[in-house]
Amino acid sequence: MLAAAVLHSHAQNSRPQSESVADKASEGRQIFATNCAACHGLDGSGTQRAPNIAASDRIQRLSSADILRIVSQGVPGTGMPGFSSLGEARLKAVVAYVRDLQGKTTATSVPGDPKRGRQLFFGTAGCSSCHALGARGGFIGPDLTAYAQTHPAERMKAAIIDRTARDSKFEVATLAGADGQKYRGIVRNEDNFSLQLQSLDGSFHFFSKAGLKHIEREPASLMPSDYGLKLTPGELDDLVSFLHDAGGGVKAPEKKEDDEQ
Repeated sequence: MLAAAVLHSHAQNSRPQSESVADKASEGRQIFATNCAACHGLDGSGTQRAPNIAASDRIQRLSSADILRIVSQGVPGTGMPGFSSLGEARLKAVVAYVRDLQGKTTATSVPGDPKRGRQLFFGTAGCSSCHALGARGGFIGPDLTAYAQTHPAERMKAAIIDRTARDSKFEVATLAGADGQKYRGIVRNEDNFSLQLQSLDGSFHFFSKAGLKHIEREPASLMPSDYGLKLTPGELDDLVSFLHDAGGGVKAPEKKEDDEQ
């Protein structure tokens, strides 16, 4: 009788605790979906509005208390508002959900020396002549400040050496004006009647399509295709390592059992 009573008591005590953990995780997800997902994505992988908070090394290194403070108070000077009005219990549920998201990723080992990669990016490789990173660099190519938050190391390396692996967000075109002069650059805005082009020197040109003799669109990006020959394998690793560290580094998704079979 005593043993049965003890087992019955243990079952009663453990069941609510298990249910409480599940309820808290569910509550955190619901609060996150309502208040955070529009910017950070439901899975925390980030959007154009806000960074990846699930797979970023920098975010993962923060303590739960630091994340709680950020969620509560926000980050001055950014688009991150404070949510202190949610109350401490609900804020802690959000932090628990963020930690749960972070636990679904595993660290990716990125070989290479980021210091040497920095020298390549802003020096001999010439990346910064077209790409910005932070407050430095060019403007013709995509801004790479947060690039590593959405691109794993292997995908970054592939984009450097293989044109077909690059994000094609910008269209390159060569225009022939009525005076016979040619302009080549990035198409920034276009409608049925007009086209705005940013030439390689940074200048903007506005054209009426009726006044153009010819528009030649290029399928490939402006980025050189011979980096696989110009850079050694070690230098490629250094460059990717720098981009990974500078951008907060995305992590690879954890392999599921189905994937391994």
